[in-house]
Amino acid sequence: MIDFFLKGGFLMYPILLCSVAGFAIFINKALRYRRVLKIIERPVSDLVSIRPPILLPVLEGLEHGCDEQELSVTGTRQVREIERGLSWLGVIATITPLLGLTGTVIGMIKAFMVIAESTSVNPSMLAGGIWEALVTTAAGLLVAIPVHVGHHYLEKQADEIAFVLKEITTSLYMRCRDGV
Repeated sequence: MIDFFLKGGFLMYPILLCSVAGFAIFINKALRYRRVLKIIERPVSDLVSIRPPILLPVLEGLEHGCDEQELSVTGTRQVREIERGLSWLGVIATITPLLGLTGTVIGMIKAFMVIAESTSVNPSMLAGGIWEALVTTAAGLLVAIPVHVGHHYLEKQADEIAFVLKEITTSLYMRCRDGV
């Protein structure tokens, strides 16, 4: 495995960095979203009494007499806070195949330079450049595909959190407005 990494050339280092960063972001967000969903799936009356951090700004807004529009803005801020950093997975899923493609181009350039400098060409002379081209392309795709799937999964989780938060905020506002 290390041999593949080393044969892939210098672009394997940023691909590896993207892999580690993507995995760390995914695990961090997945655990956070799981905790948040577990909290906000409780009955609204429980949420009012336990005052979870994700709902604290909404609850404080209600206590200070916020109107519906202000609460909507507050809820949107909370959703943005939840989604913060998620876009990095999209960036990683986009750039890793591009890094792999760059490795492909560099490897092919090396192969053609060998052809240009030689009077007779044999396949083993080209193998080094083509090897690098294929390894970096494969590495870029092997990182990008799971990161892209993970990003999509987490976006769906964030959407679910946003939907539930909106329901909770609306319910709390109606209770407050009706004096319950």
